[in-house]
Amino acid sequence: MGLSCSQASSQSAIDEDADRLLRAMSSYLSGLKTLSFDYDTDQEIIDRWGQKLQYSASGAVMASRPDKLHVTRKGPYADVEATLNGKLIFLYGRGLNIFAQMENPGTTIDTGLEEFRMSTGLDAAGADLLSADPYAVLTETVDEGNFVGTAFVGGVECDHLAFRTEIVDWQIWIRKGEQPVPVKYVITSKWVTGAPQYSVRLTNWNVEPKLDESIFTFSPPAGAKKIEQIGSDVIGDITLEDAQ
Repeated sequence: MGLSCSQASSQSAIDEDADRLLRAMSSYLSGLKTLSFDYDTDQEIIDRWGQKLQYSASGAVMASRPDKLHVTRKGPYADVEATLNGKLIFLYGRGLNIFAQMENPGTTIDTGLEEFRMSTGLDAAGADLLSADPYAVLTETVDEGNFVGTAFVGGVECDHLAFRTEIVDWQIWIRKGEQPVPVKYVITSKWVTGAPQYSVRLTNWNVEPKLDESIFTFSPPAGAKKIEQIGSDVIGDITLEDAQ
């Protein structure tokens, strides 16, 4: 199958080293049958007075390909877990003991993540790393890509890559060695006043975890109320609201 003009242009704009390293990471990630890691995010916003504020959240990810995913996220305004098990997606808000349910229109993690984005309005930056082909998703709109050099993140030696698109610039730090997993990912909204950034650090990678299948099965806790309204707030936290 031939490349489209846009695909060929994007790939030719990525230098050889950056292309090789990003492809290696993508191939390695897509070949993992199960995986788990912890993450910490920082989301910057510019308030009405022009001050840049940074909000932080933490969580964990566990995945079993092709169609099982469990994600936790605890931020300043949300304590949420998301569960995908085949055709069903559940979001559970611990604080209010409420949950929402939606259907996965397909049979993969990719289609489940896309439904999550569409239903919540949340971009879920970083989730592209869990796709079946991270390279294709990450480079779809890339205008330029470069190998920056070697760096250390949390004491881990990494290859640092930088990419540009029309709307955002993004960088990724990939662990050197036999397990080329991403350990840091930063997106800069370059045309927004103040150029706010979203960054995520990925730690405690396990590329062969023994996952308990029960983690992918959601059972509403006692007294939990099912709701229909799902959304996201200005700092990127999921909001589950109990409609009155």
